[in-house]
Amino acid sequence: MTRARLRALGLAVVCLVAAALAFAQLRRPAPSAQRPAPSAQRPVLLLLTGLPLVFGEDFSVKGGGSPALTALQSRYRVVPISVASPAELAKGRLLLMAQPFAQPPEDLVALDQWVRGGGRVLLFADPLLEWPSRRPLGDPSRPPVMFTDTGLLGHWELRLDAPDQPGVKPSSLGHRPIVTVSPGSLHGGCRISADGIVARCRIGRGRATVVADADLLDTENLGNAGPGNLEAVWQELDALK
Repeated sequence: MTRARLRALGLAVVCLVAAALAFAQLRRPAPSAQRPAPSAQRPVLLLLTGLPLVFGEDFSVKGGGSPALTALQSRYRVVPISVASPAELAKGRLLLMAQPFAQPPEDLVALDQWVRGGGRVLLFADPLLEWPSRRPLGDPSRPPVMFTDTGLLGHWELRLDAPDQPGVKPSSLGHRPIVTVSPGSLHGGCRISADGIVARCRIGRGRATVVADADLLDTENLGNAGPGNLEAVWQELDALK
C-alpha cells in the first residue's frame, strides 16, 4: 500500500475517532477558555516554529495565517520569533515551540536558562512529521521531518523515540482528548502520560510541557478532530501560564 493511501486511510480513521470524541464532549459545557479573550487581556505568546502556521509555504500572508494561528490569536497576543536567543525570549514568559528548525547551541543554552528562570514552554517535538509539504526533502524551508534538538530534551532528562508504527493515535492534552498522527514516545524523569506522548517537567523555576507530535496542529487535514485539538492546546497553555 502506498504512503498516500496509508495517509488517506489514516485520515479516515481520524474522522471516526474525532466523531466519537465529539460525541463524548456533547454533554460537557464549553469551558470559558474556549471563548475569545478581549484584546486588552490577551497575554503575550511567543511562537517559534518551522511549520507553516504564520505563513504558507509560498511565504504569502494573503491567507491570514493557519487556522491554528487564528485560534491562538483569539486567546493570546502572538509574537513570532525566529530563534531562541536571549533578546527574542525576553519578549515574553510563555513560549509555544512547534517543530522548530534546529537552533544554534548558544540559543539552546539561552532557552534552558530562560525556562529555569521562570519561563513556560509548550514544545511540540515530532520525531516523524507527516505534515504535507510541496517542498522536496532537503529544502531548508521545508518543515523539519524530525525534531532535531534532542540534546535539549536530554538536558531536561527526556528521551524522544520515533514510533514503532506510523498511524493515527488518540491521546489527551490539557485534560481534553486529541488525535495525533504517528506520534513518538517520551521517556525520562518528568511526569509522562501513560501513552508516552506528553511529558510535563519542572525545570528550575519554570515549566515545560513536551508533546511528541506536531501533526495535531495540522487542523486543515484533520477534519473534525482539528477544533478539538486546538481547544486542548488552549487548555495546556492556560495551565502553563
